[in-house]
Amino acid sequence: MEEVWKPGSFTKNFSWGRNSNGLVELHSIIRAGFNDALEDVPRTEFRERIKKSGHTEYIPINFFLFNRTIAGVDMICADELVFQALSWDHSPAFDKVALFAFLFSYVGKWKKAAAYQRRPALWANAYVLERVASKYNWNTKSVTADDIQNFVQNDPRYKAETSRKLATNLNFLLHIGKVQDFGEKRPGRWWVDCLFLALDRLIEDSLIDGRTYRTSEYINLLSHSKFFELTGGENLEKQLATTHLIRLYTALGGRDRLSEDAVRDKILQEEPQFQSMRVNDSRPRGATHLTNPRILKSISPFCADLAKKAGFDVISPDEMDEMQAAEFIRGRTESALAVLNEKGIRPNMTIEELLKITRGGA
Repeated sequence: MEEVWKPGSFTKNFSWGRNSNGLVELHSIIRAGFNDALEDVPRTEFRERIKKSGHTEYIPINFFLFNRTIAGVDMICADELVFQALSWDHSPAFDKVALFAFLFSYVGKWKKAAAYQRRPALWANAYVLERVASKYNWNTKSVTADDIQNFVQNDPRYKAETSRKLATNLNFLLHIGKVQDFGEKRPGRWWVDCLFLALDRLIEDSLIDGRTYRTSEYINLLSHSKFFELTGGENLEKQLATTHLIRLYTALGGRDRLSEDAVRDKILQEEPQFQSMRVNDSRPRGATHLTNPRILKSISPFCADLAKKAGFDVISPDEMDEMQAAEFIRGRTESALAVLNEKGIRPNMTIEELLKITRGGA
């Protein structure tokens, strides 16, 4: 299919506020549109709620959120971006996940949508991939409205007469969303959330066309979508992290992880003797992998048992806020050494002998 770039409603004014506010307006709109409930909502109902709040609804629902017609009704789907907005106060971490959702540009379909609206911001996706990542190596000093305008105007894929408003809007969005952080080589918490969001969007988008994918195909699905290029490139640490996170994503039931009823049904299928998953604290938990504390995924509290079965350690909300990777590693190491000491396990060689072996000595 020929790639067509059209700005659509992105040329409309949107009250982002001051630079220091980040994407707080989008955060508030998502909460209002979903009425603080992690459930798919009819598109018309979402729009009505936003209109009452005095905001412009077109940019959020056409560029940031995911749309799908279910049983004849246009719905806006609850996914990782919505989970982040409803679970946490606004923060720079949310801004990066939201900016990724925009740049990834998978927003689904609704009844009256034009073909190009299924991926409405491919011009922004291409600018970041071809200019910011490849040409500028994530150095955003050269990212300006003039540079963006020059990029789209000189590309045959751009099918619009005007480009200035698009360029100024995108430039502002990239800067307040901190696109420079997308070049980070190590997986951070925002990157982990973006991976879950990418899977949510890719899987939902494939369902529109009646396609399904096996878990073993998820890594290729991510690669084909250019997820890694859009988030700093691929390396060994990210490859290993992706393997663990796909296992977690699947164990939690994909997008069903956001529904307490769906998670309860999944647990009962796997463990018929299961009685209850009541929690005293409704705040999200942290699922971290013992091989790499940077792999930290926020999950709903009722998903804790499923995360443990997937090989993840679950930490409390307070531990998530206070967690530092170095301290986490040191604490886990001390705990492991204490267990070995209790069991009377002692080394049977000196450090010098061990170094000889690891360095290839005789």
